[in-house]
Amino acid sequence: MNLSKSIDFLLDNAGPVIQYRLKKEILGGLSQKDNDNILEQIYKTPLFTLLKSYVKPSGYIGSGMHSWDNWRGLTLHETPLQDGEAAARLLSYYAIPKEHPIVMDFASVLCDEEKLRMEFSYIPPEIERFNNRFRGINSGYCLMNLVYAMLAMLGYGDDNFALPHQDISLRAFKNILSISSLDEITKTRKSKAKYNYPFIDEDTYFPCQYHLETLAYSKAWRTQANIEMLADSLNHFNVLMQGENPIHVKIKSKYCVPFPLNMGNSPIRAFRTDVISNITYRRLLTEIAMLGVGEAVNVLNESIENIKKALDEDGILRQQFNVPHNKRYSPKKIEYPTPYEDVRLEPDYTRKYALECDLTFWAVQLCFLVNGSLL
Repeated sequence: MNLSKSIDFLLDNAGPVIQYRLKKEILGGLSQKDNDNILEQIYKTPLFTLLKSYVKPSGYIGSGMHSWDNWRGLTLHETPLQDGEAAARLLSYYAIPKEHPIVMDFASVLCDEEKLRMEFSYIPPEIERFNNRFRGINSGYCLMNLVYAMLAMLGYGDDNFALPHQDISLRAFKNILSISSLDEITKTRKSKAKYNYPFIDEDTYFPCQYHLETLAYSKAWRTQANIEMLADSLNHFNVLMQGENPIHVKIKSKYCVPFPLNMGNSPIRAFRTDVISNITYRRLLTEIAMLGVGEAVNVLNESIENIKKALDEDGILRQQFNVPHNKRYSPKKIEYPTPYEDVRLEPDYTRKYALECDLTFWAVQLCFLVNGSLL
């Protein structure tokens, strides 16, 4: 597929973040002068400017990570960006270099047990959460899943501190291949609780979105055998998942909601212009493609075919936002980079073609990641 129309559209209309990522990650050949000039523009964008105001003396950004917005009437976050995970996501999505002082200091705190303990001591529930931070790491429910994934997104996923989580993440996906039904790993609660869902034990290996992100943003694990295993696992995941499969993880005596690979542990859907599958629709497909699995994952192949048809006329990707279901998950609503939103790179959606630039860059990026070229 020739993406020249799409690339010309982005070069003519996109803001600094897309310009930077397009030229650096896909087109290549960005001079040091141009690199520095575009980064300076990114550093002046509204959300990056806001993020800087949330940096603490320790280097941590905001309060908590995937944490409470309010607690006992106290507002803990002025905006969603004041949450540590949202901050890490913005730094990653905006491709802020890992050598930038804000990124370096943030990553350093995430690797420092005592500093991190202090950051998670501001309310009693966070103290308990930090003390139990490794419980459920195999099954997709624990604080350290987030910490390791965010380190990978910041560019530090291959450092010694984070390396063990790559092995855990690989084992979580590999375990999918060993089962033919979720009944083989789930148990039934013997209670009359309102949400009496099947559950897995905390030590059961089962992939979540943070296992995926750990691998998507790191490289040390990459062997041909591991890449092929992940492709097989993702295809098998879709065979296992028929409809939604709400699953809890049992941590001590509590039944907790894990961070599912896909919302509701439902099948991963291929991209279509007429249906927005869920709130992290495009992001999930991108992170799967980042694994290097290429055309071996069925939903990626189907997505690319649908993108080809959508781009055929003028190279611009559009979606049907007037459909009632799509209004709920429309990217027009994205403002901050939370774990429950897709990726947005254009600062101002009131600007002409801004939304189309976000969608079209995603299409170019996915095609490049899957096919390894722009043709």
